[in-house]
Amino acid sequence: MKLLALDTSTEYLSLALWQDGAVTVREMLAQQKHSSLILPLLREVLDEAGMQLSGLDGIAFGAGPGSFTGLRIACGVAQGLAFGVRLPVVGVCTLEALAEQSGADKVIACLDARMGEVYHAAYVREGDQWQTVCAPSLCQPTAVPKLEGNGWYGIGSGWDVYADILNTAYPTTHVIPKAFPLARHIATLAAPVFERGEGKLAHEAHPLYIRNKVAFTTEERAVK
Repeated sequence: MKLLALDTSTEYLSLALWQDGAVTVREMLAQQKHSSLILPLLREVLDEAGMQLSGLDGIAFGAGPGSFTGLRIACGVAQGLAFGVRLPVVGVCTLEALAEQSGADKVIACLDARMGEVYHAAYVREGDQWQTVCAPSLCQPTAVPKLEGNGWYGIGSGWDVYADILNTAYPTTHVIPKAFPLARHIATLAAPVFERGEGKLAHEAHPLYIRNKVAFTTEERAVK
């Protein structure tokens, strides 16, 4: 199984060529330059592995939640590449990718959503699968869902930005700092989906938007 995976959901740009578990990666802080950097870096990854797009079995991307513009870039690039060589596409939740990255079995993934909010989800690993305890949601860090039990691990930029608040909400949580979604873990999660033949046609791929509105008026911010 040969997959290309990409993520632009945060200020980081992450790419991975996944070949039966072996990966060739590019990861960098891109800030606002995802759109100008992603295609040259994709070419680098493919050239390093001596691969052509036509030799792939599928393309996976970080579907969200995350930056509105970043999600559109990832989905658009995945669609464009897949359409050109008729490859299936799989979108992977960025919060589940963080859970996979953690190496833990009970994970609270939080990404900074800006505007005083976080993208939040909780997962428990059962065998090779992640079971969703709390579905991805958008909330203020003071209003995150309650979770039972100990042994949770926290991961994602939300834990860096709102450490005091989230540590109060989840006092027994072990925190993995400075983590962002990585394409290598997106590929790992997407591989079994492709193997089951559940990849989508390029035009069927969509970002996972949780926030319906990305800009608020001064009056709306005051209410929030």
